[in-house]
Amino acid sequence: MKKIHITTLGCKVNQFESASFQCGFERAGCCVTSGPDETADAVIINTCAVTAKAGAQSRQAIRQALRHNPEARIIITGCYAEIAATELLDMPELETRSFSIIGNSEKHLVVATALQEGDSLPERQIGDIMAATEICRLPVRRFADKTRAFLRVQDGCDSYCTYCIVPFSRGPSRSLPADEVVRQAAIFAEEGHKEIVVTGIHLGQYGRDLVGGPDIGGLLDRLSASLPAMRYRISSLEPLEITEELLDLMQKRPNLMPHLHIPLQSGDDEILSRMNRRYTTARFAEIIDLCRHSLPDAAIGIDIMVGFPGETQAHFLQTRDFITRLNCTYLHVFPYSERPGTEAATFHGKVAKVDKNRRVAELLALGEEKKNAFYAGQLGRSRPVLVETQRSADGLLRGFTDNYVPVSFAGPESLMNSVVAVQLTEQRETRVLGEVTEK
Repeated sequence: MKKIHITTLGCKVNQFESASFQCGFERAGCCVTSGPDETADAVIINTCAVTAKAGAQSRQAIRQALRHNPEARIIITGCYAEIAATELLDMPELETRSFSIIGNSEKHLVVATALQEGDSLPERQIGDIMAATEICRLPVRRFADKTRAFLRVQDGCDSYCTYCIVPFSRGPSRSLPADEVVRQAAIFAEEGHKEIVVTGIHLGQYGRDLVGGPDIGGLLDRLSASLPAMRYRISSLEPLEITEELLDLMQKRPNLMPHLHIPLQSGDDEILSRMNRRYTTARFAEIIDLCRHSLPDAAIGIDIMVGFPGETQAHFLQTRDFITRLNCTYLHVFPYSERPGTEAATFHGKVAKVDKNRRVAELLALGEEKKNAFYAGQLGRSRPVLVETQRSADGLLRGFTDNYVPVSFAGPESLMNSVVAVQLTEQRETRVLGEVTEK
C-alpha cells in the first residue's frame, strides 16, 4: 500500500481540492497519512501565493518535503506552482528528485501523476490558466472532519484589484453547474456532514459563465431547499453582491446560517479607488445596515488591509474611525504584501513595515472589542450549535452557533456531529460557555 502525504496552504478552495486528492488516493488503495511521514511514497504540496509570505511558506514547505522525504516523489501544485513554475524548476534541491509541477487548471492530474509507474515524471504540467473556460472537476467523497465540508462551486476571478495576484494564478471566473453542485452536496450529506461551507475564489461571480444557470442567490435557494437538514454557511461575498433578495432568502431559510464575511479592505475612498474596489465607504455602510436590518443577530466579518501604497496616517485614521462606526462582528486584518505582476507593485508611497505593524495591531484590538461586544450581546440566548467531533482541552464539547459564536459546554459523546440547542451563559476570554437546553 503506497503512503501519501498532502500539505495544504491557503484558502478553503485549496482545502476542498486537497480533500479531492485524498479521496482519489484512497480510491486507488493508498494510505494518506495525517502528518509528515518520512516513509511516504509521494508528497503533494498544494501551494498558495496570495501574499509574499504565502509564497515563502510554499517554498519552505517544498524544501521540508524534499529534506524529510528523500525517497518520495514530489508533486507541487496550487497558486505558487501556477505563477512561479520557472523559479521552482531552478531550485537546486529538485535537480536529483522525481517531481512534477502541476498548474491549477490541471489539478485533476495530481493523483494519476503521483501514482504513475516508473521513475520519470512530467516535470511541468501547466495549462494556459488565462484561457481556461471550465472549472476543473475535482469530486470529493468526504472530509476528515465529519461535521463540516467545504464545497467549491466557483473558481477564478475577473475583478483585478490592483494588489491581487489571484486573477493571474486562478484565471477567469468559472462555475460548477448547479446540478453538479447539488450532487456534491448530497454526497456530503450521505457521508454524515451536517454543515457545508459554500466557497469559491470569487463566490459572488457564480453562474455568470453558465448559460441559463442561477446566480449565487439562486444556487443557495436550490441547495437549501434540496437538503433542508443540511446547514449552509457562505464563505465570503463582495459587498455589491449582497442583495435584498439574498438577505430575504437567508431570513426565510433556517438552514442558511446568519453569517456573512464581507471584504472592505479600506475605510478611505481614495485608497479604495487606488485598489480598484468598486464601491465607496458610504455604499459599504449602507450594505452593512441592510444586513443588520434583515439579520439582526448575524455575525458580520470584515477583511481589512493596511499599509497599501500611498496610505498615509490620515488615511489609516479614516479607516479606523469608519470601522469603529460599523455594526460588524469581527475583523480579519492583513498588512499589504507586494506581489510582483500586480499593478500596485508599481505604485509609489510604500509604507514602512513598522507603520504597517502598528496599524495592524490597532485594528486587531478594535476587532477584539467588537467581537467581545457581539458575544456579550448573545448571552442568555439559545442558539443551534453544531457539535464538533473533538472536545476542547478541558474536556468540554464545543462547536459554533448558527451565527458563528464559538461555544463550549458539558455533554456526552452522543451529541457529537449533531445540532443541539445551547443557551449561552458566560463569556470567558476567546469563547463562550453554555448549557444544552434541547437534545
